[in-house]
Amino acid sequence: MHEKKNTILIVDDEEEIRKMLKIFLDSADFKVEESATGKQAIRMAVSVKPNLILLDLGLPDMDGKEVIQNLRLWSQVPIMVLTARLSDQELVDALDLGADDFITKPFGAGALLARINANLRKSAIRETGLPELSNGPIRMDLVRHEVYINNEKVAFTPKEYDLLRFFLLNCGRMLTRRQILQEVWGPAHVDDAQYLRVYVSQVREKLQRVPSLKSLIVSEAGIGYRMDYASELEEEGSGTDVIS
Repeated sequence: MHEKKNTILIVDDEEEIRKMLKIFLDSADFKVEESATGKQAIRMAVSVKPNLILLDLGLPDMDGKEVIQNLRLWSQVPIMVLTARLSDQELVDALDLGADDFITKPFGAGALLARINANLRKSAIRETGLPELSNGPIRMDLVRHEVYINNEKVAFTPKEYDLLRFFLLNCGRMLTRRQILQEVWGPAHVDDAQYLRVYVSQVREKLQRVPSLKSLIVSEAGIGYRMDYASELEEEGSGTDVIS
């Protein structure tokens, strides 16, 4: 029997949810650990050192956002929020505190696996020293400040370039509008949501010269944006099992 490489910590007070997730993740070759409370999850994050945490925010002993805040004091482990459709503001708060992504119940098993793989891949990437960034047919030369799509050079304005670069650096992660605006435009523009929408639209238009990239940048109303991995777009649509 071969050793499973990645450990997933499931944090949810509903035993049935943990059981279903454990069965699915075990079959997908992950080692699974479980916690029903926030305090236990924090302790297990120290002892087990999971590669990714699936976190429900509605825990019996403490707010899931407190768990995120506590973990981010010392750990950068990927955190995916499991939600039965919380308010947009709660999700924004969770992402701003350091959650990497979220998935809404009920969700397809294939979609969950794709999101897990995307976040595991992101955690393995190191930004420092990279001469270029890429995602499928997109390649960004960080030295020459050039963008290539299917090996064809495509003109991007400086701000479009900065926005695309931020998406590529955070590929697979759900980013709030405030995070993007602060990093790309600066603190004085954190409330310029309409400004951001215009530039995201412009970047999408340039990416769409490759039809498969049409849905690469995903928007979530009231939350923000996520750039998916191009190679995993098909994976998300392949799962038929639903976990609720």
